[in-house]
Amino acid sequence: MTPDEAARSLEGLSLQELREAWRRHGFGAPPKLRAPDLLRRCLAWLIQTRAYGGISPPLRRQLRGEGRLGDGLETGARIVREWAGVRHEVEVMEGGGYLYAGRRWTSLSPIAFEITGTKWNGPAFFGLRRASTT
Repeated sequence: MTPDEAARSLEGLSLQELREAWRRHGFGAPPKLRAPDLLRRCLAWLIQTRAYGGISPPLRRQLRGEGRLGDGLETGARIVREWAGVRHEVEVMEGGGYLYAGRRWTSLSPIAFEITGTKWNGPAFFGLRRASTT
């Protein structure tokens, strides 16, 4: 049976059967998940990863957000935010960094501070990331 066939064979298995299959495939004790669909997907991924290899290091870095230029924005992209009735525009620079008010900045957070006078998470201030509620 191919790894893909093994993964497809998990369809229709109960939660208990999925846990048994987890052990049978040699992945140790199954997680305490109670959602059969989630356990099925995890097990299928493990089976296929064992056979075909995992995620490549460059893709892993990309998924983690490492090495992205300008918080994932392309060079030349413009970030616009209105604050206190004033429009503020930031440009993503080649090689990393930002251009704001004629100056080059290495991060959005000091730009947000420059605009507001208070500490902000720069990407959250510019709407690139959800602001923390804690």
